[in-house]
Amino acid sequence: MLTRRRTFAESLQYAVTGVLAALSGMAVGHLVAGVFNPASSPVLAVGSTVIDATPVTLKDFAIEHFGTNDKLVLLLSVGVVTVLLAAVAGALSRKRPAIGIGLIVLLVALAGAAAMTRPLATVTDLLPALSTGVVGIAVLLWLRRSLGQRRREGSTTGGSRRSFLYGAVGVTAGAVVLGAIGQKLGTASSDPSTVALPKATDPGTALPAGLDTKVPGISSFTTATADFYRVDTNLTVPQVAKGSWKLQIDGDVKNPFSLTFDELIKMPLIERSITQTCVSNEVGGGYMGSATWLGVKVTDLLDRAGVGTSADQLLSTAVDGFTISTPLAAVRDGRDAMIAIGMNGQALPAVHGFPARLITPGLYGYVGATKWLTKLTLTTYAKDQAYWTRRQWATDAPIKTSARVDTPAPLSTIKPGMTAIGGVAWAQHRGVGLVEIQIDGGAWQKVMLGPDAGVDYWRQWYLPWNATSGSHTIAVRATDLKGQVQTDVRAKPFPNGSSGIQQIVVLVS
Repeated sequence: MLTRRRTFAESLQYAVTGVLAALSGMAVGHLVAGVFNPASSPVLAVGSTVIDATPVTLKDFAIEHFGTNDKLVLLLSVGVVTVLLAAVAGALSRKRPAIGIGLIVLLVALAGAAAMTRPLATVTDLLPALSTGVVGIAVLLWLRRSLGQRRREGSTTGGSRRSFLYGAVGVTAGAVVLGAIGQKLGTASSDPSTVALPKATDPGTALPAGLDTKVPGISSFTTATADFYRVDTNLTVPQVAKGSWKLQIDGDVKNPFSLTFDELIKMPLIERSITQTCVSNEVGGGYMGSATWLGVKVTDLLDRAGVGTSADQLLSTAVDGFTISTPLAAVRDGRDAMIAIGMNGQALPAVHGFPARLITPGLYGYVGATKWLTKLTLTTYAKDQAYWTRRQWATDAPIKTSARVDTPAPLSTIKPGMTAIGGVAWAQHRGVGLVEIQIDGGAWQKVMLGPDAGVDYWRQWYLPWNATSGSHTIAVRATDLKGQVQTDVRAKPFPNGSSGIQQIVVLVS
């Protein structure tokens, strides 16, 4: 029994050496990636590959259940699996060092392969994985030697025990420091706060005051930039220095050209208030926001380029190679599609696409809102497929008419008496003409609409309600300006956006 316990304790110690070797290797790899390309960090590269390979249903599940924490959950999952495999490698190295080292080499090879499968990968993207492998193996061998020395000197020798402990603590501290430095390097190349934006040549109509100061609990008429939703495939936010950034226009055009950031902001600028919606937004969900955007009209760039006769798609490319396809007709039909450089009076934050992004009113983000934009290519759907198109999402995805209850909150308990039912409704590029609510299955009744900021912006709404004791079910629906009533047919986000009527239950007590 004593021998078994000693064997288990030794195996556990060797497993710890594997974990520490992996942590130190990943920290160094993260540091090297921060110098060359943050996205090539081993954990991030593997995580991005997992995202690309994940089925649509599983992605929808992650977004629905984890929300904006889906990326964190993925990274933690990759990290946990890596640590567990590293522990196995360390335990195996107790009697078979070659097998333990071989497992680490395999993990490093997978990380390197993942980095090289990214759209714009270069040979330097292998460096983080290689440095991870070298440091990981070196630390494993060093800690094994420390354990071996302890075994030779006897397990009760305090000096050898302290030597291993000090080494383990030192490796852990070093990993934390190096990882933090790598993270700092990976987020230090862009600073939108230093960008002074010019005034709009065409500022449009100023936003009126909203209902949010009148109806507690209703969504703000303008979504604060810090509260604006973020849904994308990026595990690390691209850091782009405006001095080195260029926007290229090419493909089926007569005059291909490129613009620097300074050249772009010297063009005529428009300012428009536009509501953006993510296709992953479930009925009644929060993946939407309304902001005032400053930018250059896409048609100004297309007119300068001279669009050919065959293109039916505007293929936009981000700095990391990610692509989105937008129907060309949608950006040429008079809507204010723009290359946005500003958001709510400030330069775009890095998380929302600095230095420039595409905004296409009326279309879900996955077909009209490329962040970290660097290229616009006039092409055809027959020739080129974008990221989501290859995954069978719809090519033409107009945002569906919908409405949401903000207050009272679902499943909340409120006091009897006069209160307000309120929320927002949207039908981008068609406009909201009517919002109705239904209480406890009764007749649909009109509500009071908030200010009208145009067909591309949401409408706030509310209805005074004398709440009586008991449980109540509240439903809401919207009708656009063309008279089309929001459908009650329930659909999931794939392949062209969710639909259905939101119903909430409120307890009055």
